[in-house]
Amino acid sequence: MSKAYILHENDEWTVHLTKRLDELEVPYEVWHLDEGIVDLTKEPPEGIFYSRMSASSHTRGHRFAPELTESVLAWLEQHGRTVLNGSRALRLEVSKVNQYTALQQNGIKTPDTIAAVGRKQIIEAAEKLDKPSFITKHNRAGKGLGVQLFHSIDALKQYVNGDDFELPVDGITLIQEYIESPESYITRCEFVGGKFVYAVRVDTSEGFELCPADACQIDDLFCPVGEEVEEKPKFQVVKDFNEPLLITQLEYFLAKNDIAVAGIEFIKDADGEIYVYDINTNTNYNADAEAAHGTFGMLELAKFLKKKLEREYSVVEA
Repeated sequence: MSKAYILHENDEWTVHLTKRLDELEVPYEVWHLDEGIVDLTKEPPEGIFYSRMSASSHTRGHRFAPELTESVLAWLEQHGRTVLNGSRALRLEVSKVNQYTALQQNGIKTPDTIAAVGRKQIIEAAEKLDKPSFITKHNRAGKGLGVQLFHSIDALKQYVNGDDFELPVDGITLIQEYIESPESYITRCEFVGGKFVYAVRVDTSEGFELCPADACQIDDLFCPVGEEVEEKPKFQVVKDFNEPLLITQLEYFLAKNDIAVAGIEFIKDADGEIYVYDINTNTNYNADAEAAHGTFGMLELAKFLKKKLEREYSVVEA
């Protein structure tokens, strides 16, 4: 019998999806791609394949998981299997440079950014950017990796030439203009099946790490595991979210880049200008925010996978 195959490297994030698949009685198999082989002499099994490989896999000791996944996706696509969040999605997941160039090609505004390799070049990039405030971030990131805010070149020099400098896993550091939200929040739009599901507002007043997952490292500031309920939760689903032009642009962007499932983050400046700055193709959801709103991303994803599987194989299995 055909089934849904889930490609990933983090059990703690994937269990939320498999629980929903169990509820809906969807046949599935999980492929944990930290290590493995890709037998190019054989054909892959029948079924649909959903990749939720993460750009931050190296922070969990899974350094080559994206590279292995890329090989698996190439194999699947060669044989015409239905792949959700395939090779194109993975290329965007592991490179913010790829994200920004693709967004800009589709007329979606991003913060001014310069990529650099080398400590001297990072400083040169900041001088070239010529912004009063700017941030550094890793090109292959996730969880706010490498994000530091600077208000001067001298402060950047101290960081880059000091012991606390974080070398990106792919060597590429981004220097990006700092977009300040007057209310200290960003917004993340969730899409399943390429369609908008909901938007969640994330309080950024305490830092930059924006992982919404329920199971995170203890030092992940924005992962509220075991916390008491706050008067103002860090994550809140936005009621009556109203950005129709942006949603249309993002849905078109996802379709053009063969991305079925994503969380896309943007920020508004003091003038109301929207800047999109991150695409997460292994999107996670915050349980408290969803419960308060009554919408559940993993349930919607499981329903989407079930419908996709039924459409692809209803004739075969009838």
